[in-house]
Amino acid sequence: MVNSNADALGIIFPNSYDSLVPELVSERSMASIPFASRYRMVDFILSSMVNCGIGNISLIVRKNYHSLMDHLGSGREWDLTRKNGGLNIVPPFAKKTVKVYNGRLEAIASILSFLRAQKEKYVVMSESNIAVNFDFKSMIDAHVASGADVTIAYIEREIPTAIMNENIENQDLYYTLDMENGRVKKMNINSKETGVQNFSMNIYVIDRELLIDQIASAYAKGYVYFERDILAPQLERLNVQAYKYEGYAAYISGIKSYFDENMKLLDEENLDALFSGNSIYTKIRDDNPTRYIEGAKVKNVMVADGCIIEGEVENSILFRGVKVAKGAKVRNCVLMQDTVVEEDANIEYIISDKNVKISAGKEIKGTDSFPVYVQKGQVV
Repeated sequence: MVNSNADALGIIFPNSYDSLVPELVSERSMASIPFASRYRMVDFILSSMVNCGIGNISLIVRKNYHSLMDHLGSGREWDLTRKNGGLNIVPPFAKKTVKVYNGRLEAIASILSFLRAQKEKYVVMSESNIAVNFDFKSMIDAHVASGADVTIAYIEREIPTAIMNENIENQDLYYTLDMENGRVKKMNINSKETGVQNFSMNIYVIDRELLIDQIASAYAKGYVYFERDILAPQLERLNVQAYKYEGYAAYISGIKSYFDENMKLLDEENLDALFSGNSIYTKIRDDNPTRYIEGAKVKNVMVADGCIIEGEVENSILFRGVKVAKGAKVRNCVLMQDTVVEEDANIEYIISDKNVKISAGKEIKGTDSFPVYVQKGQVV
């Protein structure tokens, strides 16, 4: 692991944009959604923070956090099992001040006493709905060099159609930036502009003492949202700089985008763009290598360990422990952990959650524009 001893602590918000993927978060948070055959969404931001030397990371959760806690455990896989700092998961009602928050401001307000006790100079904050191999060290260096009060990471891209057309919940607001010489002059909230925009990644660097002062003052006034209620009204007073990210980023903004972003990783160029930087760490599951039984036909797939393939698999993502029986056909599918496709079943454009069983002889087909989702533990 890279260790640059960054003078920063990290805060991750695991439940942001849950409302965009209700199917996938009925029993988990956005952060613990499986992605790319063996990872969870949180692995990418968490690993990126660790890789730049951030060793004090808190996750402030709202709901459905059992899956996340099971995945992260003590933080050993990310080298976050430490006496000082390390991994800190903050569930609702863990302390008197911690409640089910609405916006990011309320979330941070619930851990103000924790922030006051820390020694790091900077705070790095991020959502977890984005799979990205992010260089936080470069962003922190840019923040320090510019003398900014706050630095916001952005990416040049079109606003995802799913969030433009969705009546998303208030805590899931999105932002685009108007800039002048690198300084943010305006934050547009839930913009409907088409074409390429300066789309905020909801990744921030801010001085810890400034953050404490701003949150304490705003919370006392009944404010809820960090961007809307603190940053946007103070862009003339605060020096808010923009940091352009030019690498690969996979956004989860709906069940269709979840399917598409997984399938894009079957393109070697996209796969290399996401994983060729620093390592991405995840929970270890001790399992056998995938077995391809005689007669199996496999083409253009991403397959995790522990799978057993006897049938045909093409253009698909298979998570750990998936079994495809003899005579079964799997095309253009995302099959999560321990999915079983029995003999002579034929499935296409399917997203199966964990522990799904597709019974022998069944035929289920979605389309590229409307993949069919099968809920966790279902027998079809």
